[in-house]
Amino acid sequence: MKKISVIGFGSWGIALASVLDKNGHDVTAWDNEAYVNELIETRRNNYLPEVVIPSSIKITHDIETAAKHAEIFVLGLTSKAVSITAPIFAPYFTEGKIVVSGAKGLEETSQIRISQYLQKICNGCSVAVLTGPSHAEEVLKNIPTTIVAAAEDEKIAEIVQDIFLSESFRVYTSTDLIGAEIGGALKNVIAVAAGCSDGLGFGDNTKAALITRGIAEITRLGVAMGAKEQTFAGLSGIGDLIVTCTSQHSRNWRAGSMLAKGKMLDDVLKEVGMVVEGVDTAKTALQLARKYNVEMPIVEEINKVIFENKSPKDAVVDLMLRERKEELPTL
Repeated sequence: MKKISVIGFGSWGIALASVLDKNGHDVTAWDNEAYVNELIETRRNNYLPEVVIPSSIKITHDIETAAKHAEIFVLGLTSKAVSITAPIFAPYFTEGKIVVSGAKGLEETSQIRISQYLQKICNGCSVAVLTGPSHAEEVLKNIPTTIVAAAEDEKIAEIVQDIFLSESFRVYTSTDLIGAEIGGALKNVIAVAAGCSDGLGFGDNTKAALITRGIAEITRLGVAMGAKEQTFAGLSGIGDLIVTCTSQHSRNWRAGSMLAKGKMLDDVLKEVGMVVEGVDTAKTALQLARKYNVEMPIVEEINKVIFENKSPKDAVVDLMLRERKEELPTL
């Protein structure tokens, strides 16, 4: 049994805490005071009203209570929230401790991966990420889910694998931290494009093209940044991309669908009601594409749709009428 603190207790944090709790670990969850007080009283989250949080999971807003005795920290935070919240806990991220990020995004200001950011603020801790096709709603229903624990140190990845592994939550390991994070972050941008496609009334042909060409773009950038090409053929690459582009659980898909129907970005974000990582990541992805001199036409067009009010239909036309090329599936 491990003493584990889950930092950030929204939908994903609750899902991860529930898996750990069922596996017999001593789980404490932390979030802001007003939200925690509500959870303690109701044991329910507004976005997951049918889920009752087990009484065995301790919930607190006190930083020391959550962090002092923890051996492993699991961050159920969005990528933007990591840079706000993680520094508060950084004094506890000491040697021998493991910090696991569940965020699927990039640090917007510095354009670095979340694990890189965490390594910068750690006091000797080890950093891992948990990523792959995994909607919180399905994890909480014990629907079979398979993901990846990635860390530069294989032994750290195996520890994370061990604490989460169960009959409904299978975990593979990887030492390709770059590939795991780039796949998890950029699939959200492609999912916004997939939502636009569905919102425009396009069909399976279009969706298949977006997924296939999308993973090609993600792979090109990942490899340029030092990732292994084969990682993008796995769960943290094409696996996560498929589920995010095809499921109505996906906030990114929903956002794209609403944009295609003429809604303004601010209204879309308000209606979704939760963080849409693909919106925040799109701009950073385009900056990285230019930095590494990588061609990413879907990412470029979705940036124009999100930030320049370009018509999604015009974006599709411009993608379809790009210069003729030979298909190179791997890169």
